[in-house]
Amino acid sequence: MAAEVTVDRTQVMAYRVRALGLAERGKERPGDLPLLDLGVQEYMPGSVQVALAARTSADLSDDRLLLVWAARGAPHLHRRTDLRALARALWPFSDADATARIQSQQIPEGMKLGIEAFTVTAKAMREVVTRSMPRGEVSTEVSKRVPASLTYDCRSCQARHIAGNVWQHSGLPGGVLVESRGKDASLGPIEGWPGVPTRNDGIERLITLYLTMLGPATPVEVAKYFGSAAAEIKKVWPDGLTEVKVDGRRSWLPSPALSDLRSAKPVPGVRLLPAMDALLQARDRDLLVPERARQKEVWKMLGNPGVVLRDGEIAGVWRSKTAGRKRVDLTVTPFGSMPAKVRKAVEAEAGEVARARGVTEARVSFS
Repeated sequence: MAAEVTVDRTQVMAYRVRALGLAERGKERPGDLPLLDLGVQEYMPGSVQVALAARTSADLSDDRLLLVWAARGAPHLHRRTDLRALARALWPFSDADATARIQSQQIPEGMKLGIEAFTVTAKAMREVVTRSMPRGEVSTEVSKRVPASLTYDCRSCQARHIAGNVWQHSGLPGGVLVESRGKDASLGPIEGWPGVPTRNDGIERLITLYLTMLGPATPVEVAKYFGSAAAEIKKVWPDGLTEVKVDGRRSWLPSPALSDLRSAKPVPGVRLLPAMDALLQARDRDLLVPERARQKEVWKMLGNPGVVLRDGEIAGVWRSKTAGRKRVDLTVTPFGSMPAKVRKAVEAEAGEVARARGVTEARVSFS
């Protein structure tokens, strides 16, 4: 019988920081970063560049990458060459899984369609998006082509719309990329798309990937990450995992990663990470930020801030605003005391945020 593996949260944090490419800033092109296996979520326009700048000093533009609706239907930056396999791996693996991902009070009957809801919506997306189009126009045309049970009456614009959960989950399998967001949001076709998947192929690989980068973790946490239900994720729980106790709590990690977990030590230095950076995507928030009051400062209903990573721990939050065309102003709120030496490191790191935002200067104030 294998010996029980026991670690504490400090080791887990150190392991994740390294697994997510935050131990040191390298020179790899963005598409060559291991993080792109998981994808980089765009929380706000430009946040993916800040996440990349925290990990590489290379030019942040990379024409090998595309923005698509991926995990949870959220916009993520992924390698173009990974998209076909990703679409199959993210395709629902059961009707119950599909229903859990749709989960919308706006379309209670539509939820019951299960995988069929994804199939009809993805086919409609593929039929409609044959060129660059405004997002609103795509929504209108797709809504006409799907069962009425997948749409609802929108009071604000006096129209009937497809529910956001099912349409965004269906974008990638329908061969749709996110060209731009915000006021002038537009969608476009992915060139050479082979068609809508007919079955799931690869969910176990995705779960293993999540556990490799954000583990040790539980089926409940993995289910939350993919927007599914724990009972369904347990049915596709991959082989090759080892049970790990983190401060007494049962979790799982891919067996090949055990040596890295055991040897992990806190990484010195400072990074400024954007809201919804991959590190913040782990669903065990009590481990990431033990103090409940601090959790409320990191994860909000709307308008999440970025975080200060100091010596491998989340040590504060930051917000920014552009000042003219050449400067970005950052307001940093530390969790507790922040010595002058660390403040200087934060100010230096703010230069990476400026680089990501395409400006030449960053100004930092502490609140």
